[in-house]
Amino acid sequence: MVEADRDPRTREAASTRDRLIATAVRLFGEKGIAATSLRALTDAAGANIAAVNYHFGSKEGLLRAVIDRTMRVVNDERRHRLDDLESASEPPSMPALVRAFVEPAADLVDRHGPGGPDIARFIGRVISEPDPQTRQIFADQVRPVEGRYLVALGRALPGVDDEHVRFAFTCMVGLLSLHQTGTFRTVDWQPGPNRTPPDGRPGAADRERLVAFITGGILATLPD
Repeated sequence: MVEADRDPRTREAASTRDRLIATAVRLFGEKGIAATSLRALTDAAGANIAAVNYHFGSKEGLLRAVIDRTMRVVNDERRHRLDDLESASEPPSMPALVRAFVEPAADLVDRHGPGGPDIARFIGRVISEPDPQTRQIFADQVRPVEGRYLVALGRALPGVDDEHVRFAFTCMVGLLSLHQTGTFRTVDWQPGPNRTPPDGRPGAADRERLVAFITGGILATLPD
């Protein structure tokens, strides 16, 4: 069914849901999740609290929808890449797993066009959020795919104990998260009159350096 054929009430409901998600991405990223009240969020979205309850059930349900919206493409591409690697004649290597995991997420900001900076701030907030419930909600959304990569990484590093594999995986996720959110990208490490400030958006060269750095770091820390 094309958009024009849909019932106007259905289109309006979808529009309200999308506005709530987009507004939540922005406000959660700017102010923090706990600090953003439903009243402030619904006022900014031109909706009411009843709309949140109708579409998401609660603020937690809205947060889950926002995480799903922002991470779904990344999760889907990671899953497809891992499926391809594991269906090949040879088991996937550690470098191949790192690339398959990093590349889909390294483009996160650009994938969302003009809304990319809002997405980056939101992901940064979620990852650094001290509230265990918020962190658990994020983990619930990404664990099915990330858990598969953790298992595959262990298989690609035979003889390496589980604790070391988990440490390597955690470091990869941490570095990737800093890259995604642009935490340090706009810092002017060498101020000067001839220095051109970075634009805050990642590029292909950055992604390649990130993949190489993570791969090299894992190799360098493997036990003898």
